[in-house]
Amino acid sequence: MSLGLGCPGGVRISKEGQIVASQLVTDLTKSIEACDTIEALEGVRVSIFGKKGILTESMKGLAQCSPDEKKVRGKELNDSKEILEALLLERRAVLSLSKIQEEVAKAWGDITLDSQEVWEGKLHPLTRTQERILEFFGSRGFHFAQGPQIETQDNNFTFLNMPDHHPARQSQDTFYLKAINPDKSNEPLLLRTHTSTVQIRQMQHQKPPFRLLSLGSVFRSDYDATHTPMFHQLEGLVIEKHIDMGHLKGILTDFLTYFFDDKNLKIRFRPSYFPFTEPGAEVDIGYSLHEGKVRLGGDEKWLEVLGCGMVHPNVLKNCAINPENNQGFAFGMGLERLTMLKGGMSDLRPFFEGDLRWLSHYGYMAMFKPLLGQGDI
Repeated sequence: MSLGLGCPGGVRISKEGQIVASQLVTDLTKSIEACDTIEALEGVRVSIFGKKGILTESMKGLAQCSPDEKKVRGKELNDSKEILEALLLERRAVLSLSKIQEEVAKAWGDITLDSQEVWEGKLHPLTRTQERILEFFGSRGFHFAQGPQIETQDNNFTFLNMPDHHPARQSQDTFYLKAINPDKSNEPLLLRTHTSTVQIRQMQHQKPPFRLLSLGSVFRSDYDATHTPMFHQLEGLVIEKHIDMGHLKGILTDFLTYFFDDKNLKIRFRPSYFPFTEPGAEVDIGYSLHEGKVRLGGDEKWLEVLGCGMVHPNVLKNCAINPENNQGFAFGMGLERLTMLKGGMSDLRPFFEGDLRWLSHYGYMAMFKPLLGQGDI
């Protein structure tokens, strides 16, 4: 079927073409209005605008018209096209509404029945821990920075004063990648084992003084009730001219008493060794066992929660910072460990299993979002 508006042989049929076009639009309007389903309407649309549709074939016939005839016939076709498109859209809207009304009628329910219980979403315990950490250190002038999870061995080990024979460099502890460091041939890249790499990047690209907080995912080859291959770590770094161990002890004591909501929390600092600090220390908090469960407070037993120390002069030199004029401290802790102690949890694995029952029990109501400067290094 054709609109008859083509110009085979250059025949001029302007008035007749108008009559044919008008009649055809009338006939197609009736076909459109007769459709009682969206599927039937789609069939009519294809018969008009499809590859072999009525209007499509008529458009092809314009190629045989003279320039003057193309203007007239083209206008007639475009007018018909606009009318038919508007009719199709209008009919589709009517049929869509009718379909929705039918579905609503079928899905009608008894409004006298008791409403279903609405489960209120909660923050994951790790998210809540992160919020409290950012709130505390943000109020003390720390800047939050992030870095890449794929790192070089220099940033992850060498610049942190870790020798080549250090056990942390072995594949049983570190995930190495097939990707090669473009700056060092045959040296594979790795998944960072700590967020200290962010501190290295900070010291390499910015001059002190600065207070930095780095928080994110780290990766180590370990998996049991208290270890997973991926976990989250927080690290802090302060580089200023007149910083000493007393400042480090003060801010960590304030943080732990704030985080565990216990001003009487027992805290002790023990000398320890880390390649990137001198001196170094581990921080313990006191606890007691009550019916086999850990209860914070008292000093019957001690539990290690983080490591810290004064930044080793070699680390400063590796980052082109003069240790004669600058010094600072650093600390690091696992977010999961803090969260488990705060919530009385004994197994780390449910943190990543997505069990809504577990989240409902240990989760927190959303309360606030801390204000803290953020950036990528």
